[in-house]
Amino acid sequence: MSLRPLALLLVAGCSAPFAGERPPSAPRRPVATYSIVARDATTGELGVAVQSHWFSVGPVVPWAEAGVGAVATQSFVNVAHGPNGLQLLRSGLSAQQALDALVAGDPGRDVRQLGAVDAQGRAAAYTGARCIAAAGQHVGEGFATQANLMDQATVPDAMARAFEGSAGQPLAERLLAALHAAEAEGGDIRGRQSAALLVVAPASSGRPWSDRRVDLRVEDHAEPLAELARLLRLHRAYERMNAGDLVLETGGAAAAVAEYRAALALAPEVYEIAFWSGITLVGAGRMDEARPLLAQAFAARPSLRELVTRLPGAGLLPDDPALLAELAAIGR
Repeated sequence: MSLRPLALLLVAGCSAPFAGERPPSAPRRPVATYSIVARDATTGELGVAVQSHWFSVGPVVPWAEAGVGAVATQSFVNVAHGPNGLQLLRSGLSAQQALDALVAGDPGRDVRQLGAVDAQGRAAAYTGARCIAAAGQHVGEGFATQANLMDQATVPDAMARAFEGSAGQPLAERLLAALHAAEAEGGDIRGRQSAALLVVAPASSGRPWSDRRVDLRVEDHAEPLAELARLLRLHRAYERMNAGDLVLETGGAAAAVAEYRAALALAPEVYEIAFWSGITLVGAGRMDEARPLLAQAFAARPSLRELVTRLPGAGLLPDDPALLAELAAIGR
């Protein structure tokens, strides 16, 4: 049996417009955008990243599900194409088949732009004939880039080169590199405003909250890509901090300290990383490693000394007056 009837049935069952959505004869203003969808060939992670001169692009354009795929829906955007595209991929369709089905069932197809990648790394893109120039796409091995209302028609190819040239880096960093390349090529002819970055696990764990490896949004900013890069750096710092906590639970104190120091190196301005890392080490009886971390935190935020006195009541430190006095004296 051909997959096409199945695809059209699925679209017919799930592609009704959102409440208040205008009919195709009167489309919304365009979410002028450049985006990339991709699968990491090594880890199997799936992701999508986007930048737009549009407020809060994150809830509109990027969609991804662990073990299923990633979709970008943009231009005169039909938001429903995001979740519907994932449903089609979940049913077993390839990225190309899913986009074909979405386009076939959409009377406003000429003003839509879509990108998709499935869990096998098959990528596809679609640019409607009436998307505002410069508009175009580039489909590569395991990824697709798409852009509309650009300053230069070369944006999708520039994104592709940046993605391919960053092989070996984590997927989130590669997606961000593609966005930076788009901006360097001229980006959106109107400017920039918001951005988003979403990476999910290669397979579902049954816990969607843990399957979202990276989920960052910049709603409104003069330099959204710089802000997105800062948020990704903080995300990596907190990953190292959490890794330190996990290692410490299994008795690897030296490895935990190394993770905490790596977290601080990534985000030295976040004194709370130093504070909670120090507190965790105190609870593990590692006072020598804890002292410099707590001294750094107290210097940045003196009120944290008072917070220390409240932690025994929450079970985060022993209720030991001598220990609390020792901690209060750190850095004085």
